[in-house]
Amino acid sequence: MVARIKKNDLVRVITGKDKNKEGSVIQVLPKKKKVLVKGVAMVTRHVKPRKAGEQGGIRKEESYILLSKVMPVCTACKKASRVNTKQLESGKNARMCNRCKEIF
Repeated sequence: MVARIKKNDLVRVITGKDKNKEGSVIQVLPKKKKVLVKGVAMVTRHVKPRKAGEQGGIRKEESYILLSKVMPVCTACKKASRVNTKQLESGKNARMCNRCKEIF
């Protein structure tokens, strides 16, 4: 089975407080159905210094969002679209844009 969203894919958030934001995927947790997207779902973390000389303070970090809230952006038509699969001549399955039928 081909994964709908993979690491380093460009995705668009389709629902929630960050609707219509785009970013690249940092990490995917398929069993938990969560994804970490760069610049999306920013949260504030209060960090305590752990080592001598380390700086503590307040940091902004990305948090995980549900996989169903993001949609991959096609590299050819530059629109968020659903993903189909297409079997290549080599026998491997590839992801295909449902709008323009291009493989990405």
